[in-house]
Amino acid sequence: MRLYAYALQPPYVPITPAPIRRAWMDATPAGHANRCLPLLIANQSGWIVVHRGRTRATWEDGDRPGDVRIEFEGGGEAPTSHFGHGIITWRVPYLFRTPPGWNVLMRGPANAPKDGATSLEGVIETDWAVAPAFHSWKLTRRGHPVVWEDGEPICMIVPQRRGELEEWEPRVRDIFDEPELSQEYGTFSDSRTEFNATRPREWQKDYFRGRSPGAAAAPPGEHQTRLHLRDFEDSEQTECSVRPTI
Repeated sequence: MRLYAYALQPPYVPITPAPIRRAWMDATPAGHANRCLPLLIANQSGWIVVHRGRTRATWEDGDRPGDVRIEFEGGGEAPTSHFGHGIITWRVPYLFRTPPGWNVLMRGPANAPKDGATSLEGVIETDWAVAPAFHSWKLTRRGHPVVWEDGEPICMIVPQRRGELEEWEPRVRDIFDEPELSQEYGTFSDSRTEFNATRPREWQKDYFRGRSPGAAAAPPGEHQTRLHLRDFEDSEQTECSVRPTI
C-alpha cells in the first residue's frame, strides 16, 4: 500500500519512521524501561514529522489567541495561535493521500511526554480531503515556557482503516469461563509473584521472546520485537536522512 505526502512548498519538512529509543527510557536505571516491549513497539508505530527551527511558546494570562507568546528561530514555518486557550498550531506542509477507506491519525510522538504541553489528536479522511494537515499542542501551565528544538518531532502520523474500530463487538467475561486461559494466567501470575519476591539479576523476557511461563506462545512467525517502517521516498532524494531527537 502507498502513503503519499504531497509537499506543498519548500523547504520540505522531514518525515521519518518513528525511532525505537526515547531519552527518558534510556535514562531509567540500567535502561530498565527498554525491557518493556509494548512500549518499544508503540514508540515505532508511525512516522514522525520533524520540527525545523526552534519554537519557544509561553501561555500568558488569558485565553485569547494573543495570550500565547511564540518565539521562533531558524528555518521552517513558525506555529501560530489561532484558537486561544493555550493552543498552538503547526501547519504541516503536506497533503497526505491514502488508499480508499483509509484515514490518518495525527497524534503526538508516542511515549514522549513534554513538560507543560500535551499533543492534541485528530483523524483525517486522507483518501479524499484536499486541505493540508494541521497539528496542535495545548500548553498546560500558564507562564511556563515550552521549547521545541530543531529536530524534535511535532507529530506522528498513523494510517487507520476507516470503520475498523466499529466492527469490534466488545464483551466482558469472567476468566473462569475459559479454563485454559485461566490456567495460563494463573501460571503467569505465580511466576511473576515469585520473580518479584526473589528479584533475580536476570529479567524474565518471556513476552519479549513471544512465550509465556506456561504453554501459551505467539503464533509462529507473528511475534514482533521491532517494526520496520519504510522511509518516505523523495522525488529529489531516495530517502530522508534526518532522524528525530526524542
